[in-house]
Amino acid sequence: MLRRLTIRDFVIVDHLELDFQAGFGALTGETGAGKSILLDALGLALGDRADAGAVRGGRERAEVCAEFDLPADGALAAWLAEQALDAEEGSVMLRRVVDAGGRSRAWLNGTPVTLAQLREAGEFLCDIHGQHAHHALLRADAQRALLDTHAGAVELAAAVAAAHRAWRQALERRQHAERDSAATERERELLAWQVRELEELAFDPDEWAELNQEHGRLAHAASLMGGADEVLAALGDNDLAVAPLLARLGARVGEMAGIDGSLDETRSLLADAAIQADEALHALRRYRDRLDLDPERLTEIEARIGAVTDLARKHRAAPEELPALLDDCRARLEALSASADPGRLAEQEAQARAAFEDAARRLSAARKPAAEALSAEVTAAIQTLAMAGGRFEIALEPLPEGCAHGLENVEFRVAANASQPPRALARVASGGELSRIGLAIQVTASRDSATPTMIFDEVDVGIGGGVAEIVGQLLHRLGRERQVLCVTHLAQVAARADWQWSIAKAERNGEVLSRVAVLDEGGRVEEIARMLGGVRITDTTRQHAAEMLGQG
Repeated sequence: MLRRLTIRDFVIVDHLELDFQAGFGALTGETGAGKSILLDALGLALGDRADAGAVRGGRERAEVCAEFDLPADGALAAWLAEQALDAEEGSVMLRRVVDAGGRSRAWLNGTPVTLAQLREAGEFLCDIHGQHAHHALLRADAQRALLDTHAGAVELAAAVAAAHRAWRQALERRQHAERDSAATERERELLAWQVRELEELAFDPDEWAELNQEHGRLAHAASLMGGADEVLAALGDNDLAVAPLLARLGARVGEMAGIDGSLDETRSLLADAAIQADEALHALRRYRDRLDLDPERLTEIEARIGAVTDLARKHRAAPEELPALLDDCRARLEALSASADPGRLAEQEAQARAAFEDAARRLSAARKPAAEALSAEVTAAIQTLAMAGGRFEIALEPLPEGCAHGLENVEFRVAANASQPPRALARVASGGELSRIGLAIQVTASRDSATPTMIFDEVDVGIGGGVAEIVGQLLHRLGRERQVLCVTHLAQVAARADWQWSIAKAERNGEVLSRVAVLDEGGRVEEIARMLGGVRITDTTRQHAAEMLGQG
């Protein structure tokens, strides 16, 4: 449940620290006092979108922090562990900061998180029903989503939608192949020719490197041979050759070192130089022996290099890219060959269709009992909401071909009294009836919710009198199972609350701010009396308020 809400510089709130209780709590006050602003602040902490308008005028940023008990069912704890977000002594802390430019940051238990993570965590903790929730129930998608949630089939519904997309894609591939078979065949033939051409070339990157090296050697063979002869002559093939000269010089210095030991280093250096010169001489002779003028081999290599470069230029690629190009052409040819096979495409389409129908049948099997149970429960609930004899039902209209939502349309229907057949909710419900039916649906569906905190923001709009009293009783009973917060203008609803806060505007230094008062027994009498009697509160009004509270 929600334990604490801290708000700083949010809209018309400067600083509030609110400690919440269990059970059913009512938030009351004059219109415009800021009751819904508290819920907007909580929504911000739960991951709602933010903009610069959230920041109180003249301030740099707004900050909201909500602390919840960690639910005992383990689902949120498991999610926190999966996200590497530690729980803090059995509590969950959600924090959101919005700057004056509209940028926001979020934290969960002190760790920076994304808005999506904050929103996902919030779904485990709190369920908010806004004042326009009744009107949302007129939409087919909202009706279907509510039923699937009630049936515990949200993931199955998503699987059905994915299977339907896969089937439609398989169908379109088959139709495309049948429609464009001539163009597909031309493209396939072109790719097949390109694959053969690249395979016949048999390009090998290692061979390519060796070819280029050998080509350079053969193309400059005469120059290399002349240079090798010149160096060999200087190293060892004439009277002044370097290698023998170094050997003689080394021997002479060796004799001198026998007299003066300080020449040992010089002798060693000359000896090393003589050895290296001799090794260079033998290495160069071996190289010269391998050199040969081979015009036929040069012509052969140049033809091979030309073939590679011509094909690479044709495909607008570097020679080194030809193996990857061949792999790509093979893959495209294989995919095109598969797409040009009507039998194979028809088989894939049939498999995708069967997978969709299987998932859709399982979804239908989950929806049917849930629709029957929810219809009966809501019908029973509206009997107490000034709709005696009324009926509510969820119709599942079969769709022979199915759609992304399954094998049936989901439609909420209502009969305001026993003499009328049920008709679509959007066509027959008046504003007051819609409020009552919507509230009955929300309260009934909320019993299956795993979220520990339920919030109703002026969902009792359009009702009054005895119906309002019944609504208060419904919320009070729901408060026995979980924490319920309700923003309301109705005294009959507020009187059934376990605790009550009054929200009012106050002026300070020329600035209008929202203030929250935690009401004791006497304060609740005064507030209920205000809600009953308006501006002028009499003793009779107070007595009536006290009686209403005594009934709670």
